Amino acid sequence: MRSSRLVSILMLLQARPRMTARELAGELEVSLRTVYRDVEALSAAGVPVYAEQGRAGGYRLVDGYRTRLTGLTEDEALSLFMVGLPGPAAALGLGEEAASAERKLLAALGPAQRVRAGRLRDRFRLDVSAWYHAAEEPQHLAALAEAVLDDRVVDVVYRRWEAPREVERRLAPYGLVLKGGTWYLAAACDGSVRTYRVSHVLRLAPTAERFERPADFRLGPWWASHLADFDERRLSRIAVVRLSSALVRRLPDLSDAALRDAVVGVPPDADGWTTVDLPIEHDEVAARQLLPHAGDLEVVSPASLRELVAAKARAVVAMYN
Repeated sequence: MRSSRLVSILMLLQARPRMTARELAGELEVSLRTVYRDVEALSAAGVPVYAEQGRAGGYRLVDGYRTRLTGLTEDEALSLFMVGLPGPAAALGLGEEAASAERKLLAALGPAQRVRAGRLRDRFRLDVSAWYHAAEEPQHLAALAEAVLDDRVVDVVYRRWEAPREVERRLAPYGLVLKGGTWYLAAACDGSVRTYRVSHVLRLAPTAERFERPADFRLGPWWASHLADFDERRLSRIAVVRLSSALVRRLPDLSDAALRDAVVGVPPDADGWTTVDLPIEHDEVAARQLLPHAGDLEVVSPASLRELVAAKARAVVAMYN
């Protein structure tokens, strides 16, 4: 266990120019005292690791030091073939690099392991696109990926939801996220980090200006926090709705996760209908969500949503009359 942890520390220090003991402890999920002991063990083994004092200090390796040790066990190497992202890699302009990395990884495995790796690659598939929608192929994705890797500022014309629809923005692109088949850019603009849908970038011009990203910015934790904040702001209201027993039975086969979650643990009324509190956005979005369930769902409150659903239902009846 300790030898694996020592390898992990060495790999982390090779990948990053400097890490504090607290950062290492967080990455490895161990105590600060364990980190101190492990770094001392690395130093005693001849690894040129040293500590810098001060606010910007931390552990680092002597400049230019590299080890050929990969730290990959056989199972870890095999698991890389489960990633299954040739499509996104190609969209980012990294298709050849990904294929080359796969070939090199295969060459490092023994004959039996190469056979197993081939089975993993051919028998498991990760499809990130959403149902009923083709995966997006944004025009400027590869250019944004290059700007992300180079820490280069870009000027864009961006189409947004509200007026004015087309706006000019100067962005410092921090990272790209693929969610449900849609690419999003995390970028700093006017002092804050925001998200931009890549397919809404209408024009893009790279600049010669480079930016310095915050040392504590990590795309994964930032994205998770962004999603949580987004849902909290988006689902700011509660609607009371009644669902028929037939609709409750169908929910496991439907794509409405919010309704599925709302009915969990809620018993039906005496008449067989289930009354639940449903987090919603504004009335127009909620009406589009609830109308497809027709007579199997009744909006009890708020009154504004109930009236809007009724008005839309009357409009449908009038059209077909």
